[in-house]
Amino acid sequence: MHSIFESLTDNIVFTGELKTDILLFLSTNQSTETAKHCFDVGRESKRIALMYNMDPQAAEIAGWLHDISVVFPNSERIEVARQLQIEILPEEERFPMIIHQKISKVMAEDIFKITDEEILNAVGCHTTLRKNSTPMDQVLFVADKISWDQNGTPPYIDALNRNLQESLTHGAFAYISYLWERRDTLKVIHPWLREAYEELKDEIRLL
Repeated sequence: MHSIFESLTDNIVFTGELKTDILLFLSTNQSTETAKHCFDVGRESKRIALMYNMDPQAAEIAGWLHDISVVFPNSERIEVARQLQIEILPEEERFPMIIHQKISKVMAEDIFKITDEEILNAVGCHTTLRKNSTPMDQVLFVADKISWDQNGTPPYIDALNRNLQESLTHGAFAYISYLWERRDTLKVIHPWLREAYEELKDEIRLL
């Protein structure tokens, strides 16, 4: 395990049961609310995976893990990424919150010993999506937006749910296009988001 994670895990006796261990990790590191959000996203990911005949267990695990990097404050995330030798894009340097997806991916592999690349890659792009996104990427991306961690009802939820009934790609594009229409209000436009928008826009035309 990378040394940067040692202080986060020193006082935890892991059980070998993944969901229990994620709860232990997040609650020990004062992130109980995030644990609830992660488990909500896990349930939603599983539901969507079953809709599209995908692996529900893998989808649920991706949901459990997607925000585990919340234990690092925004102010520390760029330095954490440097220590983990994660590529840092200029947009991430300007808006460190967004790099949490990449840090969560490393933590899922290093702390929780996840080896499934499909799960790891979905965790690593769950906020922005990416070019050539897999169905699992899209499942987690959509589930996270349905089970959002803010108060009230997401303003895009009706359009997202309606489009999700048509296809997984339609569901993912519903949220990306919602963001894109409001891109002037975003703190940054992450290049992965831009590439995902352009690609899904073309795919939707062919479906």
